[in-house]
Amino acid sequence: YEVTVSGTPFNDAYRYVDWLLTVPLLLIELILVMKLPAGETASMGTKLGLASAVMVALGYPGEIQENLAVRWFWWALAMIPFFYVVYSLLAGLGEATAKQPESVSGLVSAARYLT
Repeated sequence: YEVTVSGTPFNDAYRYVDWLLTVPLLLIELILVMKLPAGETASMGTKLGLASAVMVALGYPGEIQENLAVRWFWWALAMIPFFYVVYSLLAGLGEATAKQPESVSGLVSAARYLT
């Protein structure tokens, strides 16, 4: 097997469509394993799912820009929902992590930090 340069540019939209689906689902899955009350699970899942989708959607315009200043502008916009997601995972789910059985609390905590 040999890798050769084709000269054909890759369409970055494929990657972003994948992220638009998988990133919110990953966050929702993490919330589901936390065993939160149903109302809190739905609320957190909706908020984090939408925030992560907005984050990815704001990143794409920056990805396809040639102008570096415009790329940084879109990066800064995408960081707003990113920081919300990080804050929610670290601070908002800390109490739920403490309620987990001791046998899995370390794994859930690690997943929270790695996500």
